[in-house]
Amino acid sequence: MIHLEKAGIYLSKPITYVLVLIYLAQSGLLMFLIHDKYEMETQIQYQQTQIGELQEKLKIFKVIDDYQIGFTDEEKGRLANVILAECDKYSYDPLFLMGLIITESSFRRGQVSHMGAQGLMQVMPPVGRHLARGTGMPWEEGETLFDFESNIKLGSLHLFRQILKFKSVDKGIISYNRGETALRRRIRQNKPLPKAYLKKVMAKYQELREKYNDLS
Repeated sequence: MIHLEKAGIYLSKPITYVLVLIYLAQSGLLMFLIHDKYEMETQIQYQQTQIGELQEKLKIFKVIDDYQIGFTDEEKGRLANVILAECDKYSYDPLFLMGLIITESSFRRGQVSHMGAQGLMQVMPPVGRHLARGTGMPWEEGETLFDFESNIKLGSLHLFRQILKFKSVDKGIISYNRGETALRRRIRQNKPLPKAYLKKVMAKYQELREKYNDLS
């Protein structure tokens, strides 16, 4: 007999072993349930993230489908993927980036401005060449900026760098359009900032938000 004087309980060894086994089994079951609950919550969170990403991609695809000119359905899907990836990288709202693209090129394939800017985000070749070399992206003169995936990657990076340099989203957008040197000259001369382009981009962004945000 095992004499538990303080508790006033007398237990035989077999009963003690049974109680220990029951305790261990309950502890094991509790640990299993806790682990199972954690795994379930993790899976639910992952699925919610996947659903959110799918909804965001569908919204991007809808904007592209409504505005693009000259792209196949397969290319629209690739456009949605690269826009989503670049927006994740630089913390852009995809509707903002697409507002800028629409302002720049109307989402028209192969667009070239009178100043020589090329592609969807109207990147100037010297700027694109410099960015490509700095990031290790292959560069083919007269070709790279007409590849829409490369164009969006380089344009998104260029915009991000302008925002960082001027420590201002508004000035970054203006610099994207007018050029860094021209904008710095105006700032040094205390001239008013040219805001027509900025207003166009932000107006288009607001229009897209009002039209497409409910899709997510």
